[in-house]
Amino acid sequence: MPLIFSPLGLVLFLLLSFLFLKKYKIIYYAIFALVFFSNGIVAESLMRFLEYPWQRKEIESIDKAYGIVVLSGGRKVPLGNTKIIEWEDPDRFIAGIELYKYGKGKKLIFTGGFNPYDSNLPPEGNIYMDEALAFEIPKKDLLSTYPVLNTYQEAKAIKRLLNEKIPNEKKNIILITSAFHMKRAKRTFEKEGIFVQPFPVDFRSSKSINAIFSNPSQWLPSSSSLNKTSFAFRELLGRIVYRIFM
Repeated sequence: MPLIFSPLGLVLFLLLSFLFLKKYKIIYYAIFALVFFSNGIVAESLMRFLEYPWQRKEIESIDKAYGIVVLSGGRKVPLGNTKIIEWEDPDRFIAGIELYKYGKGKKLIFTGGFNPYDSNLPPEGNIYMDEALAFEIPKKDLLSTYPVLNTYQEAKAIKRLLNEKIPNEKKNIILITSAFHMKRAKRTFEKEGIFVQPFPVDFRSSKSINAIFSNPSQWLPSSSSLNKTSFAFRELLGRIVYRIFM
């Protein structure tokens, strides 16, 4: 679905349509779509829409909660004969460590995100817990869920964990995830009866959109802008699917 409902999917559909219909105006539509969705201003506008209304918060402004929940963010195994697992982006993990050290939560909780197509990569929760120990976080305050595939399963797993740890208490957490993903994640967790304080990180849009408009290089199509637009389409699709089915 992410490929079909994406800028690249649209361009491929138009090109296939041309092969069957032999109408040259379809080629023009395909070129327009490719240029439009590869434009830096379009990519930036979509990402700012996804990240609205979130802003990076100061740790001091966050109220205390039982748990600081760090959603899985993607890791990868690099080339070579090594056991090292590289970060996709460390912002979520670092934010969780900082919030815990500021005393904002009793427990630091990771979700066990895993890739079913990569047997070399263990659930992220296991990786995060080992790394948190290296930051001198007490083992008794570290928790991880069972393996999960998506945000919906993460919310279910966290609810189950909280019911086990604090069955008769209010289920309140500080939720850490990327800003573009926060709206969907917050809504999904709240549907499970969990009170959420959002702590968005990993912002991907510029602080000022004027910087984009004033930069001529952003007016031209680029592969990086197309990738950013495609990324935004994927999250928009996720929001639609979660709204309808979850």
